[in-house]
Amino acid sequence: MTDVTAAAGDVVELELPARPEVVSVARLVIGALVAVDPLFDEERCADLRLAVSEACTNAIQAEMVGRGRDAVADPEAEPIVMRCVLADGQIEVAITDHGGGFDPSGLQEHPEVTSPDRLNYEGGLGIPLITMLADHLEFLPTADGTTVVMRFEPRTPGLRPIIGGAPGSAGSSTG
Repeated sequence: MTDVTAAAGDVVELELPARPEVVSVARLVIGALVAVDPLFDEERCADLRLAVSEACTNAIQAEMVGRGRDAVADPEAEPIVMRCVLADGQIEVAITDHGGGFDPSGLQEHPEVTSPDRLNYEGGLGIPLITMLADHLEFLPTADGTTVVMRFEPRTPGLRPIIGGAPGSAGSSTG
């Protein structure tokens, strides 16, 4: 099991209202975090933005459906939480919702993305996309929802991390 409460490394945690318009905020935050580390090139940064966007969208939908709400501003809706841990040259992102839980084994099978039959289905691409983009993916049940934990490693070999490194290491940031 992944430890999203890692003591080593930099941690950024946000509570986001369970509204569709905040997905862009999550994308901006993860993009900014990734952009400062040369280990993660622009393509890998785009991977993280897309995966986080899909996970947040799923969390918001789970919150709305789980609480019997539609996707409009609802002051009673629990926020989703995005927690990013930057350590050892990798980024772990956990998205937590309060939507009543999710069992990934219960997902309906869809045709391959490239199949013309795929056009008969609306939605259902988020988890396959996240699975393809993340180096590690885990769904953890919580008391009233689900935490999706994604870990991303760089695709640029030979560079050393500048953020989230151990104190005193060559890859440690100061400040």
